[in-house]
Amino acid sequence: MRKRIVLAFAAWALGMGLAAAPVRPKTVCIDPGHPSENGSGARGKTLTEVGVAWSVAVLVRDKLERAGVRVVMTKQSVDEKVTNQRRAEIANKARADVMLRLHCDAGATRGFAVYYPDKVGTVGGATGPSKAVRETSATLAKTFHTELAARLKGSLPDRGLHTDGATLIGGKQGALTGSIYSEVPVLLVEMLVITNAEDEAFAKSPKGLETLSEALAQAVLRL
Repeated sequence: MRKRIVLAFAAWALGMGLAAAPVRPKTVCIDPGHPSENGSGARGKTLTEVGVAWSVAVLVRDKLERAGVRVVMTKQSVDEKVTNQRRAEIANKARADVMLRLHCDAGATRGFAVYYPDKVGTVGGATGPSKAVRETSATLAKTFHTELAARLKGSLPDRGLHTDGATLIGGKQGALTGSIYSEVPVLLVEMLVITNAEDEAFAKSPKGLETLSEALAQAVLRL
């Protein structure tokens, strides 16, 4: 009976031109980037990518758990080395609604960017992700990026929404390794450019970390 009422309300809302309420994910896998087979990540003058990714991941985890979301982490300590294949396998085993991969970029620009797989890639004899994973990842990526950009406006520049092919490794393989092995929707966020002095200062600030982690958590809750 309750299910019929919910469906009837959804149909009415659509007929009235009302936006459907977001469906909050039940299980989220958070993947703090590095160390992995690709090394320990980028470095700024005083901060490291692995350190920032871990700090933000813990904050996002705590916020999501307080919101009633089950969170699975791909590693249990900042310096734990986990391959990208294993990270995807952890998300798969958890049957996560989304795998959120957190990284920091290096370069001359500044700001954040969001990536998702749109093509099949091959690495180590494995080919993936599936069409279903690619399509769902693309849908979630649009919603996630829009929400993240709105919440970080004025704090970090938006470097856009891109596919895995726009990355160095994804361009060579067709998709990032974590995407190839993923059986669940997967998004990668380059949260900031750690080699940029302004972005590094933002990440070094407790206020900056809080702003970034809150924006990420709320973007996930909109999925």
